[in-house]
Amino acid sequence: MKILLTGANGYIGMRLLPLLVKEGHEVICAVRNPARLSINDNLRAQIKIITIDFLEEPKPGLLPKDIDVAYYLIHSMSASTSDFDEKEARSAKNFNELLKETKCKQVIYLGGIVNENELSKHLSSRKNVEDILAEGPAALTVLRAAIIVGSGSASFEIIRDLCEKLPLMITPKWVKTRCQPIAIRNVIQYLIGVLGHEKTYNEVFDIGGPDVLTYKEMMQTYARVRKLRLLILDVPVMTPKLSSYWLYFVTSTSYPLAMNLVDSMRVEVITKDRRLQQLLKIEPIPYQQAIELAFERIEQNQVVSSWKDSLVAGRFTEDLKKYVKVPSYGCVKDHQSLHIEDSKEVLNNIWSIGGARGWYYGNALWKIRGYLDKLVGGVGLRRGRTHPDKIFEGDALDFWRVILADKKAKRLLLFAEMRVPGEAWLEFEIDANNVLHQTATFRPRGLTGRLYWYAMLPFHYFIFSGMIRNIATKRF
Repeated sequence: MKILLTGANGYIGMRLLPLLVKEGHEVICAVRNPARLSINDNLRAQIKIITIDFLEEPKPGLLPKDIDVAYYLIHSMSASTSDFDEKEARSAKNFNELLKETKCKQVIYLGGIVNENELSKHLSSRKNVEDILAEGPAALTVLRAAIIVGSGSASFEIIRDLCEKLPLMITPKWVKTRCQPIAIRNVIQYLIGVLGHEKTYNEVFDIGGPDVLTYKEMMQTYARVRKLRLLILDVPVMTPKLSSYWLYFVTSTSYPLAMNLVDSMRVEVITKDRRLQQLLKIEPIPYQQAIELAFERIEQNQVVSSWKDSLVAGRFTEDLKKYVKVPSYGCVKDHQSLHIEDSKEVLNNIWSIGGARGWYYGNALWKIRGYLDKLVGGVGLRRGRTHPDKIFEGDALDFWRVILADKKAKRLLLFAEMRVPGEAWLEFEIDANNVLHQTATFRPRGLTGRLYWYAMLPFHYFIFSGMIRNIATKRF
């Protein structure tokens, strides 16, 4: 089958793509920026990539006419607290317009469970997208899921952050809300199972795991699996805004996502039918087993995708290509260079920077900078990195965003998503003479930006000189 995969570089899309290719399907990935599709060269060679921004007015001829099935996996909840519903509606309408030019027979949409009378803004938006897609030219199959549990999923990583960092929690009343978490493996099974399955055309299905749990019970189960001591005291006085700040400061979530999650956590998300489970004969994975499977992936360094690599997990949602060319006019720089012996070993050190390994010098200072960044509304260091030694363009790397990662050219370029009065780049490059160059570039915004740079100079002197020295000499 010829399949259109939208949201291909998202958490679900990245899991689904290699399985569709493995099953012999011809896959066309629709993405806003092809450079951000974090896949290896072998997989990239087996697919076709087209550039489409579904928020923009649709242009004729963007999609191949002979598409059989399209997956609609576009969501905007993390991007803002105000207009994400308008963006989701606009994307769905533009998708319908583009699909009219094709012979597509089926659209598969992954939404949220909406069985309560009163819905959150997030769940109302997902339902609205359903209604819009149902007006499109192809038969619609809707899968409604609650919390998705898997390595790198937003829900799993938030629970992981809370339980690993806080042995004692004073929690808001939404921890008593019930939900029905589902393992990512089951979600992918359902998404593939309905592909071209005519009995699922123009149908809406709830999908969930076998356990109905409160958020409190989910955290307690996680603690048992990880053998952690955990005491949870829930109080009725914590407001949604305070809850959002609590999630934001303790976990790696962005503030807009925290706000939208808290808004949704007051609504029960429980399935009302098992029709699809019976039709496809899928065995639901219990919540505890889903956690154990997630940690198998983490411990084997096989996390396929993470929600933190999405642009909406950071400060910038625009096209990152505009930052590839590092400016020189009006900028201040710190440039260090060092002759090296083994460029391959040094390149591996560069490609392993950040996350658990740290920044090779002054890690305590980097952590303090991360805490300060969180206090002023930045992303902090909690995003870490998805892979210990692989970097793709568009990945989150602590409070940096990967702009360029070209191992053949021996160049890595990062752009700062931390809160600074200006714009900052950090670049590593090994030239033809085996000289390692490390350049920090800062384009200050007004007098405040310049004062910030010069105030940081004493720290830069030690950090940057120590960092390049250790990158060049450390062996791990």
